[in-house]
Amino acid sequence: MTTGFERDRDEFARGARAIVVYPDHGASARDAEARLEETSGLAAAIGVTVVEKVPLRVRAPKPATLIGSGQVEQLAASVRMEEAGLVVFDAALTPVQQRNLETALEAKVIDRTGLILEIFGERAATAEGRLQVELAHLDYQAGRLVRSWTHLERQRGGFGFLGGPGETQIEADRRLIRDRMARLRKELESVSRTRGLHRERRQRAPWPVIALVGYTNAGKSTLFNRLTGAHVMAEDLLFATLDPTLRQISLPGIDKAILSDTVGFVSELPTQLVAAFKATLEEVVSADLLIHVRDIAHPDTQAQRADVEEVLRDLGVADTTPRIEAWNKLDLLESEAHADVLAEASRRDVVAISALSGEGVDTLVATIGALLTQGHRRYSITLDAADGAGAAWLHAHGEVLGQDVDSDHAVYDVRMSPSDHERFLTRG
Repeated sequence: MTTGFERDRDEFARGARAIVVYPDHGASARDAEARLEETSGLAAAIGVTVVEKVPLRVRAPKPATLIGSGQVEQLAASVRMEEAGLVVFDAALTPVQQRNLETALEAKVIDRTGLILEIFGERAATAEGRLQVELAHLDYQAGRLVRSWTHLERQRGGFGFLGGPGETQIEADRRLIRDRMARLRKELESVSRTRGLHRERRQRAPWPVIALVGYTNAGKSTLFNRLTGAHVMAEDLLFATLDPTLRQISLPGIDKAILSDTVGFVSELPTQLVAAFKATLEEVVSADLLIHVRDIAHPDTQAQRADVEEVLRDLGVADTTPRIEAWNKLDLLESEAHADVLAEASRRDVVAISALSGEGVDTLVATIGALLTQGHRRYSITLDAADGAGAAWLHAHGEVLGQDVDSDHAVYDVRMSPSDHERFLTRG
């Protein structure tokens, strides 16, 4: 059966001509031009051709169309002139506003949430990612059914109070959506339990988990590839990475750590996606250290930082979780701005880098290692001389500073965390 989700996606032909509209309420930290550029980038991420960008000043949002009647007429003229089949509103539209605008403009209309959902739907590569996107999309669609599932036949019958004499089409659609969402949630609960088991296994190992977070297109995947030698997709594209990737890395004083590359954040990230991707983003919530990768060359870098911190709070990431800011993309700065950023970074608790060229990455690695080992203590541990497994454990999970071996015993001078020391004492 073809779902409404799949049919809606089919309507987004690559290369479709679109007009991007930003209704400016004066409430955003960014100016209208920056918002239009970002939304145009989001549209380009799914192959849409943006033919015009229209900022509209909205003093009092209209319940029926959000924008004023004169602005609707102006937009309709642009749609006809540009032969646009899609209008993207960088705002949240109610179902009524979306329907009325489509009628007035004679074009398909989507809002910011719908656009981001479409990108996620195209990019999700794993079965888990596709489940999460479909759940988010159905949650979004449930409140704005406009007979998008009209392929379903009219439901009739039922006995007594079950269904009544004739269930309307929209009621049947809503019921099917609810049933499908319930099945998806059960499948995702199973995924979440599996992730939890893997996480518990890593914690028992134990290896510190480092999560890369940041605004979309800040360069997280490029940094991930440089640190791990992996080949994760890293392009100048919004939301290039969706599904999380974990790799092993070595750090000063730490034989093994797990680095996680996560989905990029964006301003006004749809609540449906935050909820649906909770299982994926649990890697961020439970991380021992966060590296906040910032595009320091972007004119809105401060506003992007605030957006990322807001999403982290929404996810339940504690303010006490250690984090490092990595000011990325030094390679895009002119020499004077480059020198200014390096000087500012030296005065603050941040590291300036270029993940592309490698500048500053060694300093970042050293900073990560120092932060993760700063609570380590020195212990004197005596083992039987034949306990090779114990000696290997100490070398793998601590920094062996010295050892004294005789025929019966070996005494190791080791620096490690108190939790690792406790795990060593209770190892089976």
